[in-house]
Formats: sequence, structure tokens, C-alpha cells
Amino acid sequence: MKLSELKVGDRGEVTSVAAEPAVRRRLMDMGLIRGTEFKVLRFAPLGDPIEIGYKGLLLTMRLKEAENIMVEKLPVEDTQESAGGVFSRMRRFGRS
Repeated sequence: MKLSELKVGDRGEVTSVAAEPAVRRRLMDMGLIRGTEFKVLRFAPLGDPIEIGYKGLLLTMRLKEAENIMVEKLPVEDTQESAGGVFSRMRRFGRS
């Protein structure tokens, strides 16, 4: 499944990054590699770009880039320590 097919609140794990070489290298340098777990945090009002949270980072990318990232959808957790829990607390305290 493609990252672009996930909805807000969905969790996933990266299985492969098949973007053009420059974009692939940039994403991998930011830690978006095979096995990375993330949570889809939000979409822009018109649906592009998409924001995900992983490893304490927020990453916003265009849907065209997200289409090249293959993922495995994971079950949603209800815990505050999931990928989005840290970020929602940061927003609550004005650190976003």
C-alpha cells in the first residue's frame, strides 16, 4: 500500500522508498527508512501535502512523493506515546 492512501490517524511502517534518487536520498537522510513506524497526523485542506510524525520528527511531503513510499498499515494504538502523542502535547504547550 502507498503512504498516500492512508488516512489521518493511521499508523504504518515503511517497507520501501522508491522515489527518484535525489528525493529518496533526502527522505532516507531524514530517517524515513525501511522499518520506520509513523503516524499520519494531517492533510492540508485541499489534500496536499501530508504530514507524518516519526522518531520525534514532523515531516510534510507532497502526495506525489508519498505515492513512492510503500508502507504496511499497522493497527491504531490508543496510547499517548504513539507517534502522534508527543506531537499533540507539543502543540498543546505551544511548541509546534
